[in-house]
Amino acid sequence: MAAQPTGRRDQITDAAAILFNEHGYDQTSMDDIAAAVGIRKPTLYHHVSSKAQILGWIHEAAIAMVYEPLQGYLAQGMAPDEVILAVAKDTFGMFAHNLGYLRIFSENHRNLDPEVRSVVVAKRDEYFRMLVSVLDEGCRAGMFQIENTRVAAMAFFGMVNWIYQWYSPDGEISADELAEQFYRIFTDGIRVRA
Repeated sequence: MAAQPTGRRDQITDAAAILFNEHGYDQTSMDDIAAAVGIRKPTLYHHVSSKAQILGWIHEAAIAMVYEPLQGYLAQGMAPDEVILAVAKDTFGMFAHNLGYLRIFSENHRNLDPEVRSVVVAKRDEYFRMLVSVLDEGCRAGMFQIENTRVAAMAFFGMVNWIYQWYSPDGEISADELAEQFYRIFTDGIRVRA
């Protein structure tokens, strides 16, 4: 279950993420967002200057949901395979518990203001580099055999970030169970070994 918003910014961000997810960024108005939060449009403008600013908040929150935990795993010295599973669970958890954030992060980065985009892209790129370093460490430890860790990281993110297109958190399998299946596919592959 999603955490309850702790302040007006969180309420606005969560409401907008749901609306952007359901109707699209371009089709959602500030009136729609104000109504979803339960305030009038002039009050909304007291908290935020534009729809683009809200989009920036969503992107900042989405990257923080996965970036900060990964930093923590690395600081704790978790084993590379454990980190891969944790990253999959974090991504699937963001999708399941913060409706719209993963879709918006994946599809609407071009709508960001240039300054916000540069900050988000820098964090996204650093997040990618951290995962590559995890894969490199796993190779050095004899845990993984990977031809190109950058390509492997792109394949991993391609797998886990695409779930917003088809996965329903209300289905038969939980986000954590699905993350574990994806982890096994990524780390073990699908070929039968002798």
